[in-house]
Amino acid sequence: MKKFFIAFLIFTISISSAILAQSGNSKPKILVTYFSVPETDAVDASTGASRMLKNGKVIGTTAYAAEMIGQATGADLFEIKTLNQYPTQSHKALIDYAKNEAETKTYPKIVNTISNFNDYDIVFVGYPNWWYDMPMVIYTLFNDYDFSGKTIIPFCTHGGSGFSQSVETIKRMEKNAKVVSMPALSRNRVINAEESIKKWLLSNGIIEE
Repeated sequence: MKKFFIAFLIFTISISSAILAQSGNSKPKILVTYFSVPETDAVDASTGASRMLKNGKVIGTTAYAAEMIGQATGADLFEIKTLNQYPTQSHKALIDYAKNEAETKTYPKIVNTISNFNDYDIVFVGYPNWWYDMPMVIYTLFNDYDFSGKTIIPFCTHGGSGFSQSVETIKRMEKNAKVVSMPALSRNRVINAEESIKKWLLSNGIIEE
């Protein structure tokens, strides 16, 4: 157990050092970009696959996580919007649509643009786990922007599959960037994840006490 703790401590310090090195040891400029599609059917928000209630309003779990990260870091937020609208009348309709996109290798067009993307040192990229992978629109994101020299921090909401292989995919796509993933967020626990998110940000030197 002692050896495991020492190894974990060294790993955490190395991540923190790498992130600081990317920004030249000055305060980094941070962006939180995310893709989130809450269903609008009658599934209860506490058990729905990608939605929850916030102040009586339906919000995607990934969007909620993005807001928590943004508030903790003071980062700019960018919600990815697609040209084609996803079906939200039911969870089945949504995942069937997502499955067809993945099988046909369809790259959805992103209609909004990240202003001054080159100015950011750290970019959080959030998405739900769809069919054991990131949604195809996240592939579009990495194709549309040059992440070279940046620190990419993926965060993912899921129903039990974690990140699957998506972090490894991002590392292959962005060989000239540093990729450091947060712990994956279970969709049923996102609402109570604020403290654990802050602890991770603190331990990795992204925010201070």
